[in-house]
Amino acid sequence: PAISGLVTDMNRLDRPIASVCHGPAALVGAKAKDGSPFVKNRQVNAFTDAEEKKVELETVVPFLLETRLRELGATFKSVDAFSPTVVVDGNLMTGQNPASAKPLAAEFVKALRSLAKAA
Repeated sequence: PAISGLVTDMNRLDRPIASVCHGPAALVGAKAKDGSPFVKNRQVNAFTDAEEKKVELETVVPFLLETRLRELGATFKSVDAFSPTVVVDGNLMTGQNPASAKPLAAEFVKALRSLAKAA
């Protein structure tokens, strides 16, 4: 809940938000400015249900992240399992899996630089 609250606050301030692999679980409880789920009508990605099944952890995790994000109204964009990909939707940047960490970091740095120039 503390992380979801932080995401809600950062979004309210239009600050960049980035998350990779299972990290987007922190987006599940976050709220948009209108009180709806933060991910509703947003393009996102995260560790996919297929990736979870391939590593045989689908019954270990509390919920399948791709499924939950879709249930909350997100448009889930993914590529083949374990391939790097990053989805940027406004101030939200998400990476599918650990291979996505470096390209996600590059997008986040770009967003921070843009924010700094605007200040």
